[in-house]
Amino acid sequence: MTRVEKPHSDVMQDCKRNLPFLLLCHKSISILHCSAAASKRNKKQDHCDRNLKSCSPRYRKPSDQCGLPEDCITLQWRLNNFYLFIPAVQKHPAPEDTVTASFGKFISEIKPQHLSPVVLHRSKRMVLDSIGVGLIGSRTDVFELALQFCQHMYAPDHISSVYGRRGIRLSPTLAAFVNGVATHSMDFDDTWHPATHPSGAVLPALFALSDMMPANSKPSGLDFLLAFNVGIEIQGRLMRFSNEARSIPKRFHPPTVVGPMGSAAACSRLLSLDPSQCSHALAIAASLAGAPMANAATQSKPLHIGNASRLGLEAALLASRGLEASPLVLDAVAGVAGFSAFYEDYVPQPLESPDDGGHVFLLEEQDMAFKRFPAHLGMHWVTDAAAAVHELLVGHGLGQVSPHQVQDILLRVPQSKYINRPFPESEHEARHSFQFNACSALLDGEVTVQSFSPPAMSRPELHFLLSRVRMEHPEDNPANFNRMYGEVQVTLVGGDILKGRCDTFYGHWRNPLTNESLRKKFRSNAEVVLPSEKVERLVEVVEELDRLDDCGALLSQLQ
Repeated sequence: MTRVEKPHSDVMQDCKRNLPFLLLCHKSISILHCSAAASKRNKKQDHCDRNLKSCSPRYRKPSDQCGLPEDCITLQWRLNNFYLFIPAVQKHPAPEDTVTASFGKFISEIKPQHLSPVVLHRSKRMVLDSIGVGLIGSRTDVFELALQFCQHMYAPDHISSVYGRRGIRLSPTLAAFVNGVATHSMDFDDTWHPATHPSGAVLPALFALSDMMPANSKPSGLDFLLAFNVGIEIQGRLMRFSNEARSIPKRFHPPTVVGPMGSAAACSRLLSLDPSQCSHALAIAASLAGAPMANAATQSKPLHIGNASRLGLEAALLASRGLEASPLVLDAVAGVAGFSAFYEDYVPQPLESPDDGGHVFLLEEQDMAFKRFPAHLGMHWVTDAAAAVHELLVGHGLGQVSPHQVQDILLRVPQSKYINRPFPESEHEARHSFQFNACSALLDGEVTVQSFSPPAMSRPELHFLLSRVRMEHPEDNPANFNRMYGEVQVTLVGGDILKGRCDTFYGHWRNPLTNESLRKKFRSNAEVVLPSEKVERLVEVVEELDRLDDCGALLSQLQ
């Protein structure tokens, strides 16, 4: 490395003007100038040339303007030669060595042959389930509000289809938004660990983008599934860089953090963007990410998934047009937060190149959780425990549960403020209430879609049981979907004590729904909107999706 005792004044002035940018690069800033004598370049100079191409133009000047020597010069700013401006700037890794670049390279270079049979099978189940919950979600009030807003506030743009609304089409980004809202409007969509709802952020964006493509250029079913799996993988990888992300969230709703990143990654893959564009798409999406947990259990929570899907698509489209963003957004840069702003203990690692043969999709190692009823995932443990007590209560009575038999109800559940709602006042609050779901299951033996209807929620016997509930939070029951349990203890008026406990509910990734159960759920949801023959066709198309030459066969069945 050539050492320059006194850098040229023009270069120094440029550094002064751009000091904020220099501070971003906690490892180092190199100012490169390319030699005109290409024949004299050695390997080290070739490396500089490659870096020069990715360097901002403001850091490059022709030799006849800057007066620097013709040889390729690197000015590495350290404490001893950058004393005028900052205490120290550490060495900057080569662009291809960053975590962000490794993610961009992975997204761009992954191929269909990298998808194992297990990953294909599991991801097709996710696609089917997500379509089903989106279709039934298109009948909710919050979806209707979102759709009307898009129709009334934006100019018509008849490109991308809307779940369950034949004849209605919107712009791709708005279609991704409303279909994402539908997917999460009942909290019926899939859940992973660390906790997030991965499919709803990705699938609506891919549908909207596929609709946008010319009829003779639709992606194949296998390419569609590859993009979908890329979106799921990126979300999972980012969340595994933090221990905080492994617990039920307190600050940011995870789909608003990793969801836009997954959507951007999936759309970048479907658009066949190059590695640099893919990295920029992720960085753009990071600027569009994040929403507070305070809006959980409200009508605004479904907007989180809608925005994740929409904004990720927008990020990919902007990157495809050349918009750039931070090349270090996923890296740990001291003093300047990128993605680490969302997780205080964020420790990123680069993704292996798929061509090295060492990458295994997370979906291969851990299956997905599919919900049997539309409520927060934590409700499924306490519901199954309460359903077991229901059977015991029926044995004490005359074939039905009498609330006045019950003196006390004790729930032993993890401590999580936003799902501790003793007397929920809306369906959205009820879907996030340990107490409501436990008492519904005690009374009815199960929780269903109808459990959250106004007549079911207003039953006097349900409110009587709610008034008997108290909760404990044992130390061995963490707010973690991989380790928590639900326990229900009912004390009867005569003093008898009945107990039920659930460690792994049916539908959890450790105890996944069978294909028969998953299809039963799908049919029940989809038939609210579509005729039965179209529902059955959807089942067939999703099952053979990886063998379809054109994903248009799937798109045509969604309305």
